[in-house]
Amino acid sequence: MTVPEPDSLERLTPAELIGVVRDLIGEVTRLRSENEKLSGAFARLRVDHQAVKDELARLKHLPPRPPDKPSGMDKATDAKGMETGGGKGGRSTRRRGSQLDKLTITQTVVVTTKAPAGSRRKGYEEIVVQDLSLTPKVTLYRRERWKTPDGETIIATLDPGIVGSYGPNLHRFILALHFSGQMTCERIVALLNGMGVVISKRQVVRLLTARLETFRAEDEAVLKAGLSSAPYVTVDDTGARHAGKAGYTTQIGSCNFTAFRTGPSKSRLAFLSRLCGRTAFYVINDAAFEYMQGRNLSQVVIDKLAGHAERIFPSLEQWQRHLSALGLTDLKVAPDPVLIASEAALWGAIRHQGLLQDAVIVSDDAGQFRVGVHALCWVHAERLVHKLVPANDKQRNAIEVAKRMIWWFYRALKDYKLAPSPDQAQALRARFDRIFKRGRTGYVTLDRLLRRLFHRKDELLRVLDHPEIPLNTNASENDIRSFVTKRKISGGTVSDNGRDARDVMLGLAKTCMKIGIPFYHYIGSRLGIVGPQIPALDSLIRPAPA
Repeated sequence: MTVPEPDSLERLTPAELIGVVRDLIGEVTRLRSENEKLSGAFARLRVDHQAVKDELARLKHLPPRPPDKPSGMDKATDAKGMETGGGKGGRSTRRRGSQLDKLTITQTVVVTTKAPAGSRRKGYEEIVVQDLSLTPKVTLYRRERWKTPDGETIIATLDPGIVGSYGPNLHRFILALHFSGQMTCERIVALLNGMGVVISKRQVVRLLTARLETFRAEDEAVLKAGLSSAPYVTVDDTGARHAGKAGYTTQIGSCNFTAFRTGPSKSRLAFLSRLCGRTAFYVINDAAFEYMQGRNLSQVVIDKLAGHAERIFPSLEQWQRHLSALGLTDLKVAPDPVLIASEAALWGAIRHQGLLQDAVIVSDDAGQFRVGVHALCWVHAERLVHKLVPANDKQRNAIEVAKRMIWWFYRALKDYKLAPSPDQAQALRARFDRIFKRGRTGYVTLDRLLRRLFHRKDELLRVLDHPEIPLNTNASENDIRSFVTKRKISGGTVSDNGRDARDVMLGLAKTCMKIGIPFYHYIGSRLGIVGPQIPALDSLIRPAPA
């Protein structure tokens, strides 16, 4: 388009000026369209560039980039987040109370001073001082030896808390430093050697896995008690290396317990096996048949399993022989009858043990966690909208409107949990439909995402039927953060005992924290050290009978 010179514009007629303006409007429209295309292409290139950088970092074994910055929906919709305190920056100005009632005075020292003649005593000014003394204690045990008339040698037994050449207090200190303090074995050795303790890294590693069976049994009992009594469980998983190979660690927890389980896979079959327990078995019952039907397993296969008299299989080998005898291993159809039947039998074993009877499983929408009564995390659902990359102002505005509506709805769900009612639940369901069935927003990707979330309506609104469950999996992410920190500091594990010790002790430490028991006291109680005696943790998790 040829634009007239400014001097010639004055000589143009009104009709010619209108034509020039129309040409300019057309040119601006064309440039705006090209700008939107370039912005969209730039956004896609930025995403592709980041994907290439992530793949390059993976091939170089570099740590992954930090996740996208959260939108802040949960804090912004919290009652505390909506109010500002009286202090600076919204912080409370209330002073902290005294903590002296938590201390036990073990020694009183009177400090005197010289006063001039004629002074009057005005009593004492008291100050409580806390101190800690860490000094090695070396004891020589002289064990009596006797020889019986039969020629047998009898040696006096040592205190059961002694492991090798190290006592229970040192054992407890090492466990607390490694699992609660997140210290590496090398730093523990350096610290102890500097204090005068003669110990090597190999001996520290042995102490970390000593008496593991005691802690492993209690960890298993904690998981069973939690799954049988908790109204809900939140679950998550993360990567973990073991024996030089990539694996996955699954977190299972609630408000009063946490358990970690590590294995080579994070499939639904692996998740069900971890829910079932360390000694997984297989049961064909009504729950198993219901699971098979929900996964669209062929009725012919279901009838074969139902027509067999044997229903409980105590080991994987026996279960696999049973499937082979029924001819299921030879079937090459979809869905895989062996896989679905195995998942169903594990689910049947879970219900057979009385686990997850009325509990809701809350997850971040990972496919392996969609079992039983399932609920979705709202924070992860909103994050999908937050992570969209708009190419123009119209798309950016559509995202902001959608996020604002989701935030308001999330706040309404929080209010509902405080005072649930059938009328409010019905109103929230109708409001959900208005938000996620809005039709066209002007951003095709956002429209598809809203429709996808609408199809998960039952799982997103599970809280309306179960107000006791959380709206997010923040608790799981907080639990698994300790595992991720451990992985970054100490790397992977080599032996099976090392892997189990990490899972068991981290889970017990989190459980102790949730029920208000110092982990240091718990370890001392299990190692037979004189001090506070902690009852079995599963008895503190399981509610007392009415």
